[in-house]
Amino acid sequence: MFDKKIVLLVGGVGGAKLAYGLYKIMPPEKLTIIVNTGDDFWLYGLRICPDLDTITYTLSGLVNPETGWGIHNDTTTTLSALERIGEAPWFKLGDQDLATHMLRTQLWHEGYSLTEITQRLTRVLGIQCNVLPMTDAPVETSIDTVERGELSFQLYFVKHRWQPTVRSIKLNGVEDASVSAAAREAITQADAIIVGPSNPWLSIKPILDVPGMKDALITQNVPRVAVTPLIKGKAVKGPTAKIMRELGYPVTITTVAETYRDIINGFVLDQRDADTVITGMQTLAIDTLMDTHEKRVNVAQKLLDWLEKWT
Repeated sequence: MFDKKIVLLVGGVGGAKLAYGLYKIMPPEKLTIIVNTGDDFWLYGLRICPDLDTITYTLSGLVNPETGWGIHNDTTTTLSALERIGEAPWFKLGDQDLATHMLRTQLWHEGYSLTEITQRLTRVLGIQCNVLPMTDAPVETSIDTVERGELSFQLYFVKHRWQPTVRSIKLNGVEDASVSAAAREAITQADAIIVGPSNPWLSIKPILDVPGMKDALITQNVPRVAVTPLIKGKAVKGPTAKIMRELGYPVTITTVAETYRDIINGFVLDQRDADTVITGMQTLAIDTLMDTHEKRVNVAQKLLDWLEKWT
């Protein structure tokens, strides 16, 4: 069993697959997951943290296996009631899911930090590893689009199903953010750092843009590796490839590796791209398609075996 400390940086569904695999085979106290909060937002007076919730529900076994987000077999009676009184809900909030947002919002208004709130929610659901937001400060991603102008992240991603053409991406409020003490401590103690196969621009860049985050990562003389979100130039799910094209980047794993070059010294590519040469860093080619629980564990195990030899 891999008995060293790992820090994993992730967004939502894609990152949750690797988080699940690592959680199943590592001593949980050795795993810290730092999660993107750039897609957090307010809705109906509630503080919604989609990526944090996806990680929490995945590790606790509550997640809807068909979507990769939300709670399995949840109902939407509340949304139906909102429609009855004239609303047109576009963000799906399950009735059980609402309990998470209600408690988070109450604790938020009582003055607890997002780190403290997240730790309370994960512990009560039996999660034994450390799940942390990328910062305690409220930061929100906005997308400047050709067709609809500037949109908040969830309007772009959920309401408009990420179809508008992206011109640029901005993280509002990040200049006032900082790396939390808990996240900094985890990074300082890490024996290896992994950037998960999440969208580099929507999920990972917000984490890296938190002031002090990059410096904290690169000062660690340990393996710092990224896992590809692309297989043969295509994203397994979501708008990664589409956004790369719209921002003018070649849709290749080389582009992804170059995007992370200033923070990583290793890269995991899919075996179907094994002929691609990534210069200046160590590489591992494996089957990165994690479409079953067994494959998620298998990817995690191969990654840990590689890190074990490296460290």
